[in-house]
Amino acid sequence: MAAATTTESRNQIPPYMKAVSGSLGGVVEACCLQPIDVIKTRLQLDRVGAYKGIAHCGSTVVRTEGVRALWKGLTPFATHLTLKYTLRMGSNAMFQTAFKDSETGKVSNRGRLLSGFGAGVLEALAIVTPFEVVKIRLQQQKGLSPELFKYKGPIHCARTIVREESILGLWSGAAPTVMRNGTNQAVMFTAKNAFDILLWNKHEGDGKVLQPWQSMISGFLAGTAGPFCTGPFDVVKTRLMAQSRDSEGGIRYKGMVHAIRTIYAEEGLVALWRGLLPRLMRIPPGQAIMWAVADQVTGLYEMRYLRNATL
Repeated sequence: MAAATTTESRNQIPPYMKAVSGSLGGVVEACCLQPIDVIKTRLQLDRVGAYKGIAHCGSTVVRTEGVRALWKGLTPFATHLTLKYTLRMGSNAMFQTAFKDSETGKVSNRGRLLSGFGAGVLEALAIVTPFEVVKIRLQQQKGLSPELFKYKGPIHCARTIVREESILGLWSGAAPTVMRNGTNQAVMFTAKNAFDILLWNKHEGDGKVLQPWQSMISGFLAGTAGPFCTGPFDVVKTRLMAQSRDSEGGIRYKGMVHAIRTIYAEEGLVALWRGLLPRLMRIPPGQAIMWAVADQVTGLYEMRYLRNATL
């Protein structure tokens, strides 16, 4: 039994390798999908119906602000994605190690759910919230004259928020972000593993390297459930992060629950799922891109270093 457990542990990809694969996948995803994220943010912040839909929003931004406006906030977005995926993949692997069965060396679906949720909570508090606050503040600025913008760039934006709202201003919307990311990752990691086994008979440590298109299909399918489950948390997160104090020091939304109640009362239930379509246009394709890169990196590691790899 001890020998079997030792063999099983040898066939596991180490957390640092998962972290490296996630960071590389994050860079590629950010560059490809930033325009969709900008459109999603503009739609979620639109309380007066200025945009008629995804296409109208995108064309309006290009016409009034130029094509480069679709990549507003790319620097904090790319940095945050890279750090987020590094922490997400690495911490999820470490949590899964803790939840492994001591006899079989395998992780149950319950263990995968808890590992994913833990990784999501950790990334939300350590990385996602402050980076998204800066990103959203930059994305909500409209116009063709940068000199008129309140925030001149990511660093200036962060400094201004700290000066005007204290350091805690960078963690505005932390509660819905924790709920959104924890739920998303719990579902995503469990679903990705299930689709790999169901569709391609791929088990971690078996030395089999999925083709990029196979990873993209598994990743795309795994990324579809989260947006439906976490839509309200994402809308509330965006509203809380975007708001700044008025001249009298007041804020519109007092917290997650107050924001949900206010949005529901003033804009209706559907408003809590605003931006769902662009989220579905961004998250599943984003997961497809990220996993296509990450699986190639970990797959090559399996082939080269794991005992049962077939070369």
